[in-house]
Amino acid sequence: MLRLDSDAQYVKGVGPRRAALLASRNIRNVEQLLLHLPKSYQDRAHFISLSALRIGQDAAVHARVYRSRIIQTRTRGRILDVILTDGSSFVHAKWFHGGYLQTREFSAGREVVLFGRVDFDRYESKFVFFNPEFELLDEGEDSTSLDLGRYVPVYEEVGGITSRQLRHIIAAALADLPKDINDPLPEDIRASHNFPDLRTCLERVHFPETDDDIGKLNQRRSPYHRRLIFEEFFLLELIFALRRLESRSREGVRFETSERIRQLVKMILPFHPTGAQKRVLKEIVADLKAPYPMMRLLQGDVGSGKTIVAFEAIVIAVANKYQAALMAPTEILAEQHFLNAKRILTPLSYRIAVVRRGIKKAEKQELLEKIASGEIQVIVGTHALIEEHTVFKNLGLVIIDEQHRFGVVQRLQLMAKGKSPNTLVMTATPIPRTLAMTLYGDLDLSVIDEMPPGRSPIRTLHAVERDGESVYRMIANELNQGRQAYVVYPVIEESEKIDLKSATEGFKKLLTIFTGRSVALLHGRMKSEEKEQTMAAFAAGQIHVLVSTTVIEVGVDVANATVMLIEHAERFGLAQLHQLRGRVGRGAHQSLCVLMTPSRLNDVARERIRAMVSTTDGFRLAEVDLELRGPGEMAGTRQSGIPEFRVANLITDGELLSLAQKEAQRFADRSEERGKLIEALSGKARLVTVG
Repeated sequence: MLRLDSDAQYVKGVGPRRAALLASRNIRNVEQLLLHLPKSYQDRAHFISLSALRIGQDAAVHARVYRSRIIQTRTRGRILDVILTDGSSFVHAKWFHGGYLQTREFSAGREVVLFGRVDFDRYESKFVFFNPEFELLDEGEDSTSLDLGRYVPVYEEVGGITSRQLRHIIAAALADLPKDINDPLPEDIRASHNFPDLRTCLERVHFPETDDDIGKLNQRRSPYHRRLIFEEFFLLELIFALRRLESRSREGVRFETSERIRQLVKMILPFHPTGAQKRVLKEIVADLKAPYPMMRLLQGDVGSGKTIVAFEAIVIAVANKYQAALMAPTEILAEQHFLNAKRILTPLSYRIAVVRRGIKKAEKQELLEKIASGEIQVIVGTHALIEEHTVFKNLGLVIIDEQHRFGVVQRLQLMAKGKSPNTLVMTATPIPRTLAMTLYGDLDLSVIDEMPPGRSPIRTLHAVERDGESVYRMIANELNQGRQAYVVYPVIEESEKIDLKSATEGFKKLLTIFTGRSVALLHGRMKSEEKEQTMAAFAAGQIHVLVSTTVIEVGVDVANATVMLIEHAERFGLAQLHQLRGRVGRGAHQSLCVLMTPSRLNDVARERIRAMVSTTDGFRLAEVDLELRGPGEMAGTRQSGIPEFRVANLITDGELLSLAQKEAQRFADRSEERGKLIEALSGKARLVTVG
């Protein structure tokens, strides 16, 4: 008798060789095997006779091979042409580039099941299936129960194990599984949402009955799919809910917000805050006054004013005699935050420092001693902040910018530098709600969904390389009006391996185009002092055209810059393009972003460019990005610790995710149920892996 955690090799039909193939797809035990769900279902209970075929219909037919042959062509390679009959008529099936298929497999008399769209071959005046799905049935084998006469599951092949072989392997696993397997979903959840029990789900999701709705099965909306998707989300959201509960049981750093502190906060505000900024600050202040540590995600589009809200929180922390640390993913962003901190916090005379590479040993040692003694109140830095030799005296507030570039572990390492400090996680990269719920489910969410007044709209254009001269004329026109421009390249230097324009070569070219103008180069290999001087000169208006790589992607705020030209825009992701575009449009003047690409683009690149031209809404772009790239690639699975779902899909299953989050929170809050749930989930958070 098998168990869900039994090794997959012990399932009938698997063995060591196939077990190794399954393991290559992270299928190692019986449960993982049973969660390799069908990609589609075919109605083989109602085969269509060949005489009843109609052009354009999707049809499943059960027939025998009459004759097969290979046709060699100049344009389409080898075509396998098979003629089939069921006694009522004949039909052709043709596979283009079918050299991998052998005529001997389609020997005369061999039983075949075909599924595909019926077409008409005008050259031979016959019905034909072009490149249909097919299964060859073995002569004399009793395959009726699994392969014929029912709704049949079709699987994605695994390492050469065919769909039909997987069907029989999964049937064997189910046959050898006890009837009373442990069901991790609480009974009242199953009852209130009409979810079938786990055993029924596993049986019917693989081998549905003919009274099941095949349309819903193929849309992954059957009761069995819905329950498995919900369970996967529920287990993850319950883990997050329990984490939130655990963090709120810890005693945190509690801040006071007296009238004196409120006046200090007002002193740093460069403009009247938006309604969204006020709302978000109120949420943060409520957390800072609570007895448990704040764990909050602050999300907002490019230019929405997250930074000033973060500095308001820093003022509250320092006014309560605690240190605040701000960690950024890159040197240039850390330097930008340092410069902003010095500028914004000037009225309060706070002692501020940046921990970065390139500092002389003696100078760095002195800096670390001042941080350890508490003399430095606001500390900005990159990963250097989580290194062992960086010690804080009384860290009360942790701010992590661009969290998606860090891992959960790095967040926890910085938090461990203090005694349960308040933590604010920021991202200027809009994240779809479903992705945020799975990446940051242990954090409370605040969203700044309103832009500060006085920002100009950004016009976005797509140009191809032959339009270069007209684009440079547009830039020159802006420069003549006293404005500034960015020109961004994907690489620093040219390479023989990739045919891309480089920042260094572009810099040389632009020096000749914009004669009489100050053109400067900025990239990640420059020393920190050089980068800082270049950025300061650009901010002061001394540099007219800044040629750069993506080091200016975030954190750079120059209101007089009104043009952003992105060379080889097809090589950037949507999030990067949106961040780069956000460097302009930060003042009152009309701004322009030009996406320069070759004339020929692949489908994904074309969709990205089209999306950028059509909207400046970062949240809408994030949804498009999720659809184009999928959640893992979009968020960076390894860096972000995004769960790897076996059943659920963040793009299509958002409704079930919201339901799962609500139910998970309800159960986590019920102390009498919590112990039972944790016991039931011991070893059962098996559907997702969280890094």
